[in-house]
Amino acid sequence: MSGMEGDKYRSYLHGEDELNTNWRYGGPPNYDIVNKLFEDERTKVWPPGSLEEKVQNLVKSWEMEIFHKASLEDFKTIDVNKYTFSLNGRKGLTMVEIKKVGGGYNPQLQTSLPEELRCYDPEKETHESSHKAFVTAFPRGFAFEVLKVYTGPPEIVLKFRHWGYNEGPFKGHAPTGDLVEFYGIAIYQVDEDMKIGRVEFFYERGELLGGLLKGAAIESSAMEAASSCPILRNTG
Repeated sequence: MSGMEGDKYRSYLHGEDELNTNWRYGGPPNYDIVNKLFEDERTKVWPPGSLEEKVQNLVKSWEMEIFHKASLEDFKTIDVNKYTFSLNGRKGLTMVEIKKVGGGYNPQLQTSLPEELRCYDPEKETHESSHKAFVTAFPRGFAFEVLKVYTGPPEIVLKFRHWGYNEGPFKGHAPTGDLVEFYGIAIYQVDEDMKIGRVEFFYERGELLGGLLKGAAIESSAMEAASSCPILRNTG
């Protein structure tokens, strides 16, 4: 099934219930390219109906909504009134606080580094600028797989792998074409309807950013030309 008709890994993307969804980039995203990367290079193939498959699809659906749905009333994976997100033990951010820090990748890349040492500064990025930066760096998308589920609902604890190929520029650095990946632990607190009330992520953000800064420095004019190409809603 193609991404225009549906998505085998993500719910709440197509169908009658999404006809009035306010999409951040003008329409529902197409995940065909990143789905191919996922299927070609995943290290685990979970049996249909297994806990691992259900959890993996829940995370992919949650990630889709967080990045692509603009209105809180359109979110179906989370309980927007209870929801908090925290990184590496920090205080959980509510949806209102997430909007204040810019959304996008900013909550996932919070840092205590001094400002002058930040190659990516979440305090200076918007939802759109952060999304564009990573979509440009990973033209084939940034795939996600669940490696292990330690406990099931209501408190899901899992180990994951996130990976992609740096085939586009990032923050003034030329692409290397190399694999960039990192591993981490995540906790999802869900209710009886599998709606997410709390998310905690634990990982080293330097494993991601370090892989994107290996390329040679490039001139800003060339950087702007390269980063103006992707159509955000079609690259996941």
